Amino acid sequence: MRSSYREEDVVLLLKDISGLVKPQPTAERERLIQSGKHYCEMLPIEYVPTEKYMQIYRAALKNYAKPTARAVGRLADKIMEARGRRVVLVSLARAGIPIGILAKRYLKWKYHIEVPHFSISIIRGKGIDHNAMKYLLDRYDPEQLLFVDGWIGKGAILRELEKEMERYEGVSSEIAVVADPANVTELYGTCEDILIPSSCLNCTVSGLVSRTFLRSDIIGENDFHGAVFYEELKDADLSYEFIETIEREFSLSSADGNIRPAGSGMEEVCRIAKDFGIEDINFIKPGIGEATRVLLRRVPWKVLIGEKYKDAPELNHLLRLAEEKAVPVAYYPLKHYKCCGIIKKLADA
Repeated sequence: MRSSYREEDVVLLLKDISGLVKPQPTAERERLIQSGKHYCEMLPIEYVPTEKYMQIYRAALKNYAKPTARAVGRLADKIMEARGRRVVLVSLARAGIPIGILAKRYLKWKYHIEVPHFSISIIRGKGIDHNAMKYLLDRYDPEQLLFVDGWIGKGAILRELEKEMERYEGVSSEIAVVADPANVTELYGTCEDILIPSSCLNCTVSGLVSRTFLRSDIIGENDFHGAVFYEELKDADLSYEFIETIEREFSLSSADGNIRPAGSGMEEVCRIAKDFGIEDINFIKPGIGEATRVLLRRVPWKVLIGEKYKDAPELNHLLRLAEEKAVPVAYYPLKHYKCCGIIKKLADA
C-alpha cells in the first residue's frame, strides 16, 4: 500500500484500491449508512479544509504538541514495562498510524530499540483483517503483537478486538492509546480527553491514506482490506510536519497528574442517549477525536460541550467546524469527556 510515510516508519498491510472506488458526498453516504449499508463499503470525498480552519489546526498543533508528546512518552514507557523489547506495534488504520510511528520513535529515542511497526484494518461490525493477521503471525510470536490506536471514544473497537482475538491464541486484545477518557484500557498515555492534533484532519495528516474499505467486489478473500492513496492531495500533506512537531517535544519525564474518573465512558454515553432520546448509541460519538470525526465526515445533529470546558481553547477547531456547518452547540454536564458529537437521524434514510 502506498502512502506518504516512509517504510522504516510503518508498513501498511492494506490493498491499494486507488481509482477503483468513487468517493461519495457526506449527505449521500449518511443516507446509505442509515438505510443499512455499512460505512466500510463506501469512501468519503477527502478535501483540504478552509484556510480559517487550517489556522485553528496550526494553533492546535503549536499549543498541544507538548501534552501530546508527554502522553506518547507515558504510553511508550508503559509499553516497555508491559511488553519489553520484543514488542511489535500493530496500529489500527488510520487514526492509529501516526501514533504508532510516534511510539516507535519514542522507544528508539529513549530506549535505543528499533521495534517493528505495521498497520492493519479493523472495522466495527466486520472485524479485523484476517489476512493481515496471518501475515503477522507467520513472522512473529502471538505475544509480541500489540494493537495501537489514537484514542478511545466509547470502546467499540476494543470490544471488536476482544471478540476477534478469541480465535487467535496468545494474541492480546489489549489496546495501547494516547488518550483513554472512556476508562477501558491500562495502556494509555492519559485518561484526560486531550486534543491530539492529528484528530483535527483526515488523510492529510495520515499519510494521504483513506479510511479502510471492505467490499467483496473489490476485496478478494485473500486480499488485505483496502484503502485509497490520495496522490492529488500531496501538496497539502502535513503527515510528517505533525510527527516531527510532536517528536521535538519528547521528554524523559513521564509523570501523569491525571486521576482516572470513576465509572466508564459508556455509562455517560447511555445517559446522553436517555437525555436526548437517542435509540442507537452508535449515533453518539464522545471525546474530542470522535466529535471531530462526526463534524468532518458525518451529518451532525448537535455538538455537546462539557459545561466546565465552555471556553477551552482545545475545542476551538470543533466550534469552527460547527459554525461552518451550521451545527448547534449545547452545554452539558460531561464527566469523562470534554465534548461529544451526535449524528443526525435522517428521516428519509
